[in-house]
Amino acid sequence: MSHLPAWPIWKESPFIRLIIPLIAGIAYQWYWPFPIYFMWLILALSTSALSLLQAQSLSRQYRARWLNGICLHATLFATGGLVLFYGDNQHQKTSITRQNTAGKVILVTIEEPLSEKTQSWKTIASVQAVLFDHSLNKASGKILLYFQKDSTSQRLQYGKQLLLYKTLQPVKNTGNPGCFDYQRYCAFQGISHQVYLKQGEYVPLKIENENLFRKFLFSTRAKIVALLKKYIPGDKEAGLAEAMLIGYKEDLDQRLVQSYSNTGVVHIIAISGLHLGLIYWLLTLLCKPLAKRKGGKLVQPILIIAGLWLFSFIAGGSPSVLRSAVMFTCVVIGAHLNRKTSIYNSLAASAFLLLCYNPFWLWDAGFQLSYAAVLSLAVFYKPVYNLLFVSNKLLDLLWKSLSVTLAAQILTVPVSAYLFHQFPNLFLIANLLAVPLSSLIIFGEILLCAVSVLPIMASGVGYLLHHTIYWLNTFIEQVGSLPYATLGNLQINSAQLVCLYVFIGAIAWWLLNRKHQGVVLSLMALLSFIIFRTVDVWNTGQQKKLIVYNIPRHSAIDVMVGTKYFFKGDSLIQHDDLLQKFHLQPCRLLHRVINSFNPGNILGEKNFYRFGNTSFLLFDAPLDLSKFYPKTPIDIIIVSNNPPIQIAQITGAFQCRQFVFDASNPAWKVAKWQQECAQLGLAAFSVADKGAFVFNLY
Repeated sequence: MSHLPAWPIWKESPFIRLIIPLIAGIAYQWYWPFPIYFMWLILALSTSALSLLQAQSLSRQYRARWLNGICLHATLFATGGLVLFYGDNQHQKTSITRQNTAGKVILVTIEEPLSEKTQSWKTIASVQAVLFDHSLNKASGKILLYFQKDSTSQRLQYGKQLLLYKTLQPVKNTGNPGCFDYQRYCAFQGISHQVYLKQGEYVPLKIENENLFRKFLFSTRAKIVALLKKYIPGDKEAGLAEAMLIGYKEDLDQRLVQSYSNTGVVHIIAISGLHLGLIYWLLTLLCKPLAKRKGGKLVQPILIIAGLWLFSFIAGGSPSVLRSAVMFTCVVIGAHLNRKTSIYNSLAASAFLLLCYNPFWLWDAGFQLSYAAVLSLAVFYKPVYNLLFVSNKLLDLLWKSLSVTLAAQILTVPVSAYLFHQFPNLFLIANLLAVPLSSLIIFGEILLCAVSVLPIMASGVGYLLHHTIYWLNTFIEQVGSLPYATLGNLQINSAQLVCLYVFIGAIAWWLLNRKHQGVVLSLMALLSFIIFRTVDVWNTGQQKKLIVYNIPRHSAIDVMVGTKYFFKGDSLIQHDDLLQKFHLQPCRLLHRVINSFNPGNILGEKNFYRFGNTSFLLFDAPLDLSKFYPKTPIDIIIVSNNPPIQIAQITGAFQCRQFVFDASNPAWKVAKWQQECAQLGLAAFSVADKGAFVFNLY
């Protein structure tokens, strides 16, 4: 019987002890920020105390070891807070978020090749300076650039410097409850503003600001993408090949990605430990002859490590691939020094280094899932594999593959349900073919790159790759289309997530280490989960909400009563799966509403509704106000689809508490209406400016 690592685990894996206070400092500084001078004070006091303790005799150090531990934890806690604070560009004096760019010229440098969107070109640029009245102020930060498609924008490339003559707009969320927090996502990448540029609103300069290494990486990626497109026919097949080899996802078919997600094999698309493991094996095989040559034992690990990191950077340097690169680097160094390292220490060390480099990766889904999967394999693979003894070698190989898949799911399922709200029921069947086929495809793509100088051979390899990828895609799409392939509408909060992990850890502690305390702890965690779940269900039954969604150029309203919802809005939204998926479904999932209902026009008129004691009117077309008694009381008036009205006319017919202008109205008209409301002393809410309007009905 396999066992969990001996406790206290930090004796053999000291980085576990170091990373916990570092993560605590990062998280605390983000959610409940300390004044930065306070963090510096904690760091100064704790490091001074550590220095004084180290100067004492060994006997005194031993007696005060608890104090040494407190000071060490305080040092790392403060380090985490400081790393986050100074990693956030908005705290820098030169940050573009601290400067008013209205009417000013902005100097920027394009930081990556342009990617093609439906109606524009998109890229990221770094801000260099702000120019105004012949003065030059240094500036910093990143912005999103969207260019109108024309001959000038198509020629722009990495390193090109531009002068922008248009005011930057801050990156905003839609504010729709439960939806992806795009503003925070951009902020974690240092991006705070965006701008759409037409001809005449920017001027390319002859000066370029290039990093030669990054230019080499981008040109290499472009050559690999061009090579795969040339020799692998089919857009879906070539797009998947690009994503699997170097993480280039611009050409991926989104419906295909959804099928891979629904079947639990989306990890073969994201560059991760599986891909880097294959590269490591290939590099080790190629460099093996060097070990027999003079000086080869020193050159061999250097070449392997250099190859691993070069591939990692070409693949985009995502958190999951960098985690794997750090871990394999530790493995290579350990093998060179003839030292066996603990997987738990390597995991914690890689996470420690990556979070010091970029503390915002703590909230990255790829970072979380990557570490959850590797930790799950380290703890549970042997116990799962040992459940069955298979004497047949072929069947044993099959069982090993299934054991890897099952073990990886144990710690990834809770965080997947928390982040993506679904569980792939057929993940075992899908992974059984997808994992070995994906490995074969990656080797085939590497072979294609190697033989690309021989067009005839490259065409043959590309032909085989096309059909292999086609078979894989077809298999995944067929599995994903089966009934009950995916369990959806899973909604757990952070408290329930913690309870699930405590439950899993306690059960593992009990089964693997025969610790009966684990039974008690698991039952307590399960009871806590049930209590939190019951409270959530009860709150859902009591809810009564009016939500006016922020969907550009569209009108969408939900009234939620208990677990049911009533939708009123554009018919296009009801027939557009993408609009529903990104704007409506996350909110409905968050509030646990499932079935729709139709209350009818309770007040006897079209678009008049009353729920409880709250009444509202949807004003989306001209309305004959003469038939209403003066000052008919109404709580909320929602204006949509740009009707020809004046606020004074409406207030002559209705006594209204709140005006809401949704995102289907033009911005200039909303500004005019808001000005009218201000003159009349009425409350006004612009959905396009402030995000979704959420109102608790009473």
